[in-house]
Formats: sequence, structure tokens, C-alpha cells
Amino acid sequence: MIDRGLLRNGLNFVMFQAGWLICVAYPGPIAVVAAALVLAVHLGVVSRSPLREARFILIGTLLGVLLDGLWFRVGVLVSPDGQPLWVPLWLVALWVLFMTTLCHSLAWLGEHRGLMVALPPLAGPFAYWSATQLGAVTLPNPLVGLIAIGLGWLVLFPLLMFIRQHTVREDALA
Repeated sequence: MIDRGLLRNGLNFVMFQAGWLICVAYPGPIAVVAAALVLAVHLGVVSRSPLREARFILIGTLLGVLLDGLWFRVGVLVSPDGQPLWVPLWLVALWVLFMTTLCHSLAWLGEHRGLMVALPPLAGPFAYWSATQLGAVTLPNPLVGLIAIGLGWLVLFPLLMFIRQHTVREDALA
């Protein structure tokens, strides 16, 4: 376990960014393996409370997958080959990776309610749009899709931060 908060947060940020890129550039088994490795390193080296944080990651991943599942079912998101899916494994892996950031490199957003509501509806859709540019997913109607995703993130992100506050001890954050 790394003792310094800034170093832990930096490592968390770098691992998330690398994992995100791998997941969208190689949306298949490589993404799942990469996410599992990042999660293992995160829980073993970065996390101060691995069991509580693992439970939080699981809860948040389930909620994120439910939201993305909705987007796939209603046609906001479509797989590049046009096949209907629930949620591809690479996107589940991305949710796992994202959830690792909420107790570390993005924990500061929990202290700034205005930013917690303002940034996710912009950053969330930008991440999905970026994934479309790398060919991992398609937005058939980009404007409607990005607005829908933004509204989803407007609701989901504060909910995740609320759940984090009630599942992970404060001394385990940052």
C-alpha cells in the first residue's frame, strides 16, 4: 500500500487512463484482462480499505451497467457491428475502472457539489463520444445520444458519490 495520498491519486489516475484507452482500443478479452489487472493493483497498492472499496466498485459497476444497458436497449448506443447487445464486457470493465477513481483521483468532486453536478454531464458524454471516435461503440443520433448520456450522468454521478460516502470510510479516501 502506498502511504502518500498524492502518489496514490496519481497512480489511480494513470492506471484509469491507461485502462480506459486499452478498453476502447481493444474492446474484447484484452480489455477485461487489463481491467482485472488494474483492479488487482488498485486494491492491493492504492486502496486503503480494499474490501469496502471493492463492495463500492461492485455496486457502482452494477448501476453503471444498468444505465448503459438502457442506452443499448433504446438505441442511444449501438455496437459497431449493429448487433443488439445488453452491455459489452469491455464497457463493464470500463465501469470497474471508473469506479476506482471515485475514492481517489476524483474523490475531491464529492466536496464540491456544484462541480459534482456540472462536470459529469459534460465529461461522461465526452468519454462516450471519444469511444465512438475509436470505433468501440456507435451513437446513431449523436446529439440526442449525448444529451441522454449527459442526463444519465447528471443523476448517476451524484448518486455514486452518495453511495461512496455511505460505503467507504472517510479515512480510506484520497
